Amino acid sequence: MAGGEENGNDLRVEELKAIVREIRERVRAEHPASGADAAGVLLADLMPLVHARDAAEAKVAAIGTVNPRPPGLVNSLIQAVKRLAARALDWHVREQVEFNRAMVEAVNRNLDALNEINRSLERLSVRLAGELGEIRALHEDLKRHVTEALEGPVMQELREQKDIRTHWQEWRKGWEEKLATNEIQFLRGLADLRAAYDHRVSQIEANFRDLIRGQHSDFETALERASLEIQKKMWEDFEQIRAEYERLIHNELRVVRQRASLVRRPAAAEPGGQLPAAGPEPPEVDYLQLAERFRGSEEKVKRKQEFYRERFRGCRAVIDLGCGRGEFLELMREAGIPARGVDANGECVGRCRSKGLEAEQQDLFAFLEGIEEESCDGIFCAHVVEHLEPAQVPRLIRRAAAVLGRGGLLAIETPNPACLAAMAVHFYIDPTHVRPVPSELLAFYLEEAGFGRIEVHELNPAIETMPEVEDLPARFRQAFFGGLDYAILARRL
Repeated sequence: MAGGEENGNDLRVEELKAIVREIRERVRAEHPASGADAAGVLLADLMPLVHARDAAEAKVAAIGTVNPRPPGLVNSLIQAVKRLAARALDWHVREQVEFNRAMVEAVNRNLDALNEINRSLERLSVRLAGELGEIRALHEDLKRHVTEALEGPVMQELREQKDIRTHWQEWRKGWEEKLATNEIQFLRGLADLRAAYDHRVSQIEANFRDLIRGQHSDFETALERASLEIQKKMWEDFEQIRAEYERLIHNELRVVRQRASLVRRPAAAEPGGQLPAAGPEPPEVDYLQLAERFRGSEEKVKRKQEFYRERFRGCRAVIDLGCGRGEFLELMREAGIPARGVDANGECVGRCRSKGLEAEQQDLFAFLEGIEEESCDGIFCAHVVEHLEPAQVPRLIRRAAAVLGRGGLLAIETPNPACLAAMAVHFYIDPTHVRPVPSELLAFYLEEAGFGRIEVHELNPAIETMPEVEDLPARFRQAFFGGLDYAILARRL
């Protein structure tokens, strides 16, 4: 009996296994399994999605049911209350239930579509596998036919051509080596000939250059010696001619001045018929030449007077007392400032007028007396006060104050008595100088005449013309060897 029961159990187990295999085959047919087929196509595994779908359907089916409980009156009442509450809330969750079912239906549709795609891919992979097998067979046939063809006469002809090409390459290689060897030997011989030729040419050229260099050096030496002799002779002649002409010019000028002084003396007689009392007369000199030699050229003086350009900027009527050669008037014209000058020296006035400048020959005091009061806003007076008598300096300043309007600028430039170099050498070069005027005294005169905002500036440092003073201590040099000249600027109050 026991054996019969075991056989019956085995039969049932086999039947169950067969049923399970059949179910699996149907599931695989409906849902192709993932993995690689004969053509190497990978299929997507949809079983996780199926399990998730089944779980979702179970949850959807459980919506609206009541959890079971053990039997009993209380439990029955509780179950009844829960069912009643579920029916009462059915209207509230109806939309959610329909949405859940629609979502499950959508998942089923997607799952069906994916199964269909997997089945199509499986069929396509089988078809591709068959075509790939046919292609491999055709490749094997083609390979076999090519091998058979190569083993025949064609292969023999190809081998012969290969042998010919090999022999030709070997012969060509040997021929090229021989050609290169011959070419190298030829070029070496040619290089030796070229080197010998270049060496010979270099020797000839060096000898020729030495010869020419020696001849050129001798020629330059002779030419330089002749040029120096000619220049020396020419400068000696020029110096003689210059000295002769200067002597003649000065003689003629001296005669002219003497005649002019003889003409002026009767005209300067007093009304009573008596000549004025004899006083110190200025020496008769060529002032233009004196200024050119000891004061400097016009360009040099004008460069030094650049100091005043910005001071007189904005003025509408400027007067230059003692305009000389007209350097300051030219400076004002370049700056676009209206200016006119006055000087007692007719030659200086003529020089100014030849440049197109406005200037007149007249005594400074007579000129100032003829100007209307407060009619100008700037007066420039350079190297004039040292030519005046001591009593005339404050008179000149007072008249300048009357001519200037309020705020007008008066600029006076004169040698600096505080500079020992100026007093020892430069002041006495001009024989028409009377006496130096210290800056403190000029400042006092200006204050007395109603000027204010007085500034004193030292000009033309002595070290520029006397480099020896650089060896002196700085403080001593600044105190006693500062500027050769000074400028004092003041505004009329």
